[in-house]
Amino acid sequence: MRERKFAIPADNIVRLVPHSGGCLATDRITVDGAEVGYMYREDTDRAEDTGWRFFSGDEDQAYINDLDNTTVYAVNTIANFDPDILPLLETEPPCAFEKIKGTSEYRRVTFP
Repeated sequence: MRERKFAIPADNIVRLVPHSGGCLATDRITVDGAEVGYMYREDTDRAEDTGWRFFSGDEDQAYINDLDNTTVYAVNTIANFDPDILPLLETEPPCAFEKIKGTSEYRRVTFP
């Protein structure tokens, strides 16, 4: 696994989500600082996994297939990178949302 230089240093992360379990997010968000453009939540059988998966929305399949580009984080961490996700975090799985370009709003889309 490679060393990452995060867009937000760890000591700048604040508590935004009171019960933050784990999620997956790509480096486009955490390293490059891109906003969350697409997110989905799937059912999971692991208590520590919220089922949330976060993408900038511009990753191609080759990028996603490279496991070095995706890491496990606390949902709270990703909320610090893009607080626009906060209103959706309690949505029950399965669900998926994409950001409406030029806004801070998301629309529900078909779950993969």
